Amino acid sequence: MLAATGLLNGATATTHWRYADALRSRHEDIVVDDASLYQAHDRIYTSAGSAAGIDLLIEIVRQDFGTEVANSVARRLVMPAHRNGGQAQFLERPVPPVHQSAVAPLLDKIRSDLKASWTLQQMASECGMSLRTFVRRFTEATGVPPGEWLVSERVEAIKPLLIAQRHSIDEIAAAVGIGSADTLRHHFRKRTGVSPKTYQNQFGGLGKS
Repeated sequence: MLAATGLLNGATATTHWRYADALRSRHEDIVVDDASLYQAHDRIYTSAGSAAGIDLLIEIVRQDFGTEVANSVARRLVMPAHRNGGQAQFLERPVPPVHQSAVAPLLDKIRSDLKASWTLQQMASECGMSLRTFVRRFTEATGVPPGEWLVSERVEAIKPLLIAQRHSIDEIAAAVGIGSADTLRHHFRKRTGVSPKTYQNQFGGLGKS
């Protein structure tokens, strides 16, 4: 292994977040980055997992042969043409631990009308619960508090609108009920690790050379 031979001593390397602590404990001379998709040190590359490894390969093709060739490879693999190595490791959508619960109808209703101003009290009233009981039941069902879940759903709704490239950031923010363009950029970057513009360039350009 490269770590065992000391080739990464003093370098920053990445790995799947699940194994980051183990790598740190075994090789203290390596700066372990458990957030990035891939890292480069001289001509030594590390990636965060199987999909990130493909991203890394496309990046190497881009460096060696140019953007057009890399885009062609990405299209054949049905992959985004380029994901920056610094992009965060993130799930496309958080998976709730409980699939059926008393709040399930509310989740569907909110998803169908994200533009509405959903307050905690409105959500609790929809479920016929006190505010305290609602927050507890909601968190048990989804794994996150109501406010966090709502922002995550709005961020998910933003993605296809960015890819479509038919609306301005202000229009998208209004369409999903997230407020201003600045608020959209803040929440989007916090949850995906990239800016809306970067995401749009990466995924909206798929299929174009």
